[in-house]
Amino acid sequence: MTTEVRVPTLGESVTEATVATWFKKPGDAVAVDEMLCELETDKVTVEVPSPAAGTMGEIVAAEGDTVGVDALLATIQAGEGAAPAPAAAPAEAPAPAASGGSVDVMVPTLGESVTEATVSTWFKQVGDSVAQDEMLCELETDKVSVEVPAPASGVLAEITAPEGTTVDATAKLAVISGSASGAAPAPAAAAAPAASAATSGKDIANAPSAEKAMAEAGLSADQVQGTGRDGRVMKDDVARAVAAAATATPAAAPAVVQAPRAPVAAEDASREERVKMTRLRQTIARRLKDAQNTAAILTTYNEVDMTEVMALRNQYKDQFEKKHGVRLGFMSFFTKACCHALKEVPEVNAEIDGTDIVYKNFVHMGVAAGTPQGLVVPVIRDADAMSFAAIEKAIAEKGKRARDGKLSMAEMQGGTFTISNGGVYGSLMSSPILNPPQSGILGMHKIQDRPMAINGEVKIRPMMYLALTYDHRIVDGKGAVTFLVRVKEALEDPRRLLMDL
Repeated sequence: MTTEVRVPTLGESVTEATVATWFKKPGDAVAVDEMLCELETDKVTVEVPSPAAGTMGEIVAAEGDTVGVDALLATIQAGEGAAPAPAAAPAEAPAPAASGGSVDVMVPTLGESVTEATVSTWFKQVGDSVAQDEMLCELETDKVSVEVPAPASGVLAEITAPEGTTVDATAKLAVISGSASGAAPAPAAAAAPAASAATSGKDIANAPSAEKAMAEAGLSADQVQGTGRDGRVMKDDVARAVAAAATATPAAAPAVVQAPRAPVAAEDASREERVKMTRLRQTIARRLKDAQNTAAILTTYNEVDMTEVMALRNQYKDQFEKKHGVRLGFMSFFTKACCHALKEVPEVNAEIDGTDIVYKNFVHMGVAAGTPQGLVVPVIRDADAMSFAAIEKAIAEKGKRARDGKLSMAEMQGGTFTISNGGVYGSLMSSPILNPPQSGILGMHKIQDRPMAINGEVKIRPMMYLALTYDHRIVDGKGAVTFLVRVKEALEDPRRLLMDL
């Protein structure tokens, strides 16, 4: 019986993909859900699992081929053809038996659309005893850190992915031996990473689709910055390089190449420390620069008298905390005020998709949070339909998860507008950068007593500067100023929120 392996659903608006890598060859034994190959689309990398157990038959779509959705990739022979597969298992059985029964430590689920991670820290060394569910290592992805627990008790016999290694979603990280005797093979295992590194040239080879695209564009590999595993050049890397070359003027073309670092004096070099950027920091840097290169960024400013909000908060904060179990802060007031203003100026809550403007009839509020690893923006969904208490609880819960590195990818996607509070660090005024594809971000700042003219008299009032950065391609100056004025009015007279004024 023959089972067909076909291209899975690739995502909305994605109609084709390129076969990047085959993990199996004809004749290899395969198990159900074992990864057979990797497909590359314009946006993501998709792994194709085996739909049945058996033996790999014909590979119809070779590496580098472009295939459509539901296209035939390969066939799997079941029944008689699968007979060699069970025979292969006993052949490998003696190796685990020699170590007293071994358990592989695999990369856990990383989240939707995340295909690789970097091993940042090992908490255990080869030969150490480990208990079940004890943390072995920490992985770093573009957005979150993932801790890997021990699947069983025993001795850490081998580390196959040392710190700094980039691994895919199905990679083996280490081996745990079932008894203390399993630690004996550790010296031999130490040579394994070097041996595997010598034979893993395939992992750092550029994707076939990227090679084809570079040939068509007349680019060499050193002209393209690779973002794939171990610096591998992917198809979208080539597209970015082509786009950059097309928009650059001939005179400015040499400036695209990053200039080498200036020589450093010998006495200074010894006092420098070079640290590799984390994946999260690299992603933050890339996304912020992409925002500047893509959007027509403009910032408008205003100031708000915080007297009424502070008085209301001081009056009810004890009752609020007693009833709802969470402290009443300023963020719920600002979130409510922004949701109120976004109803009147919907383009600030919209985004550009090609030649279309997509208006969102809901508010998924992003709340920027600083963590030891870098800036993340967890999203509070349907904030416009939430109460003050619900908003405060959501902010507190997501803030804690952000600091602990426990946020999932889903919790940081889908935001329609963002609030960034630089005031907690003492910032008096700043210009926040957009969080693509959003069209607006509000910057909060430090509350500072300042003399203000009130009805012809000079009075000391707690004032805060507000900054709205917006995409001028979609938001006009009138709309941006109107939005900021509505936020100011709602905060200076919170009763307007109750009256929907």
